[in-house]
Amino acid sequence: MDSPIYKLVTAQKEGKPVGICSICSANRFVIEACMIYAKKHNLPVLIEATSNQVNQFGGYTGMTPAGFVSYVHEIAARVGLPFERVILGGDHLGPNAWQNEPAEVAMAKARDMVRDYVAAGFVKIHLDASMRCADDPGDKNTPLKDETVAARAADLCSVAEKAYAENPTCSHEPLYVIGTEVPIPGGAQEAEDSLQVTKTGDAERTIQITRAAFYAKDLQSAWKRVIALVVQPGVEYGDDTVFDYNHDKAKELSAFIEKDRQLVYEAHSTDYQTTKGLQELVKDHFAILKVGPWYTFAFREAVFALEQMEIEWLTGHEGVTLSNLRNTIDEVMLENATYWKKYYHGDRRYLAYARKYSYSDRSRYYWVQPDIQASLERLISNLTHFPAPLALLNQYLPIQYNAVRTGEIKNNPLDLIYHFINEQVTKVYAEACGLR
Repeated sequence: MDSPIYKLVTAQKEGKPVGICSICSANRFVIEACMIYAKKHNLPVLIEATSNQVNQFGGYTGMTPAGFVSYVHEIAARVGLPFERVILGGDHLGPNAWQNEPAEVAMAKARDMVRDYVAAGFVKIHLDASMRCADDPGDKNTPLKDETVAARAADLCSVAEKAYAENPTCSHEPLYVIGTEVPIPGGAQEAEDSLQVTKTGDAERTIQITRAAFYAKDLQSAWKRVIALVVQPGVEYGDDTVFDYNHDKAKELSAFIEKDRQLVYEAHSTDYQTTKGLQELVKDHFAILKVGPWYTFAFREAVFALEQMEIEWLTGHEGVTLSNLRNTIDEVMLENATYWKKYYHGDRRYLAYARKYSYSDRSRYYWVQPDIQASLERLISNLTHFPAPLALLNQYLPIQYNAVRTGEIKNNPLDLIYHFINEQVTKVYAEACGLR
């Protein structure tokens, strides 16, 4: 197996503290920025789509798995990154998007989705059937039985294996990730305001039961390509809080997987962790670090800074219509509260703050809306035709100001956005993963 991810797992098992950042975003500016960084530093780039984001019905992005692959391929071509350096992954592939339907119906749709992901060229496949369907027996607030979850994961793996065998264009055999980071019933926070780290016994049981389910369906060969287990290492974020990684609380979990000759851990929701925390995660064998909202949060920070410069520089300029981006975003979010209403809580003042600045970054779902797209395009056009003076750049984007002064980037809005995203997020993960 010559996949960069498989090589990463091998290196981890040889005692090398290396990892990879899994970019969970369909935002084109984020993907472009990450590819620019990968091209500059000769690195692979792992991009993942989730089951509710991309599926056979379009998901909330409107893209099928094949459509997402084409979308990423076009960006790579535009950036000039060889596509063989791009690794595509599918996250939480299972009945997640159809939990309100009977299990038979939901699993049938999940099978079709997994087949489409593999046929489209996705290599890293996270099999997650942990979510309850409408007619699953028992209390809806309790987890499904481990045996049920494992059997459904093995069922989906069979579909993936068949899809790979039937598609000669697939260049790499699927690599599988199992498990889930779903918090314990009743909430994820302990009394001391930290998260419950997965117990070693639970991790061991997940591996054993899932292996047995794979073997029961004659998937021994596929089991050899299970590379990672998703667990909860004690990291998460809320509107304005971050639960930082604590090595001491996860040391037993770390020691357990160190003895396993095949698997590493995959950590979800690692957004906003410190460089030190991310480095410790990698050292403790959480080799795959998933990040999503931090990327779009950084993108939003960059464009908000650009709009401030636009206001300072171009207000009253003859023939220039300002973008009015912030107000447009808020107007669209108020008109359609689907993606934020049940996540943000507080009075009117706090909700206005959260829509802009929450770590959860629910505004990321709205960038594809036509009115917001038009405002963003106007902002980029305005500052392309009338570049902000260096003094304003120094005021609002000081790191990018220095990069412009040294000739590293040009004073145009796209370069400024890409550089900001990579300085804030991509560089942090690259250093933590031992890739620089």
